[in-house]
Amino acid sequence: MLKALSKASRYESKNILSYHMSRFRSGGVSRYSLNQAQLAPKQDIKEVVMVASYHREYMTPEAYLDWEEKQELNYEYIDGEVYAMTGGTIPHGTIALNLATALKSHLRGGSCRPFIFSVKVGVSEKGPFHYPDLMVNCDQRDSNALKVIYHPCLIAEVLSPSTEAFDRGRKFANYRRIKTLQEYLLIDTQQITIECFRRNPQGKWELNPYTEGEEIHLTSIDFSCPISLIYEDVTV
Repeated sequence: MLKALSKASRYESKNILSYHMSRFRSGGVSRYSLNQAQLAPKQDIKEVVMVASYHREYMTPEAYLDWEEKQELNYEYIDGEVYAMTGGTIPHGTIALNLATALKSHLRGGSCRPFIFSVKVGVSEKGPFHYPDLMVNCDQRDSNALKVIYHPCLIAEVLSPSTEAFDRGRKFANYRRIKTLQEYLLIDTQQITIECFRRNPQGKWELNPYTEGEEIHLTSIDFSCPISLIYEDVTV
């Protein structure tokens, strides 16, 4: 079932009232259009999601990949359900672009490539499939990829108050299943703070926090820069 996640930068709650919530079958599409006119004045977002949740149908990973190519928006895929992606805030986009620009310059001429916003990562060929704010791939198995990156070494998500729990919790749990992933960044938009979760030689994840005035270091791609560069042109 198509749901609207509370991904503040991309899953905007305010868009749910006017957005089409859809269910998909491999043989066709059934739509449940929920707009503001259909809701009682005090009916909230949770109630909208509950209305749609009575109709549980699931897509296969193959059907999702084929169907999404034909859509105008991007959709994430988790446990047979798809989630629409919407636009983010200016600080969110600025932070992601600052990091992507720095990484592009650092990686130029090498075998690693940064990807931003519109490229999805697959935890496995069966999913889940996410659209991270930024990721870096250095694995030759993805060198000719057209739809999905399966072997990133670095993933970064830019946080907001309503997405933090998901990015720290379920999404990070999904990402940890990617064997090539070495570092996971959580970048705060409310304060100058970057948390780098790094996989140690024993396979355990360790937290390496960076705050204002410090230099961040990403061992997976041998990259360092002042944290101020990531927050350039952003007021926090």
